[in-house]
Amino acid sequence: PKNAEDVLDMCEILFGKDFLETHAVTTGNCNGNSPLVWDQVMLGAMRAFCRRNQPVLCSPFVLGGANTPASTAAAVAQLNAEALSALAYTQVIRKGCPAIYGHYLSTVSMQSGAPMAGTPEISLMNFMIGQMARRYNVPWRTSNLLGGAKIFDAQAGYESAMTMMAVLMSGANYIWHSAGWNEAGMHCSIAKFVVDAEVCDMGYRMTKGIQWDDFDEALAAVRDVGPGGHYLGHPHTQANFERAFFIPKLFDNNSIEQWYADGSKDIKQRALEHARRLLAEYEEPMLDIAKDEELRTYIDRRSREIPAVDALNEEY
Repeated sequence: PKNAEDVLDMCEILFGKDFLETHAVTTGNCNGNSPLVWDQVMLGAMRAFCRRNQPVLCSPFVLGGANTPASTAAAVAQLNAEALSALAYTQVIRKGCPAIYGHYLSTVSMQSGAPMAGTPEISLMNFMIGQMARRYNVPWRTSNLLGGAKIFDAQAGYESAMTMMAVLMSGANYIWHSAGWNEAGMHCSIAKFVVDAEVCDMGYRMTKGIQWDDFDEALAAVRDVGPGGHYLGHPHTQANFERAFFIPKLFDNNSIEQWYADGSKDIKQRALEHARRLLAEYEEPMLDIAKDEELRTYIDRRSREIPAVDALNEEY
């Protein structure tokens, strides 16, 4: 709870107390201890965020088969009860404060006990949770582009793509864990991070749906070109080619001859080169000098006040 208060104090310094009352500037993530427990640490943090009118994620942490029943439907039933109890509690703290139906989904290997990501059951859970959240008319959060692979390989891509499609189709409102996640979230791949960012761009394009604003002009082009022609030089193509179809930056769609000419680089090589360019070109956003000094003063004071880790260990 005190850590949450520190975060919110710094947000108040940066944005102002009145601004926090009417705007979401940070999000608290409170994980339940499944099965069926909300501990005092998480509830204390939840109270801190709700009192400042900042949104909190009420997030049961699902390890399917370990802390939930080994059943997709029953796991969602338990998760739903846990999430709803926390959502209700936020309104006891402060009626009308923002809160989000949250969760973290994984299944557990019945062979090794290791958490798994990108499995069909996780997608099915997302479909069910999306339906439940809409039934209660509350926004909901899920995770995206997670995989169980240990490196950025085909497994990582397949699992991540399967998860993302389910997340998009289930209508999630707030999506976390969308870039770089491997080994069910245990480590981050820089190469996967930048590729996932492009995949998220593709997903965002897909959720915008079909564009109809140029439909009549496009059909007119069919009449103009007629049988056996091509559209490359048509005015409609020239006016719309940049927005008509998604143009990836990291995925290679050239001919194999062009791919050879460009150095036969696989996606990991291209991704790491792109990441290095991003880091080289990065410009740190600057804070207002007075706000920056006030924040640093607060951090210095709290660093002196917070007991050292060793002292805490000795106490316990």
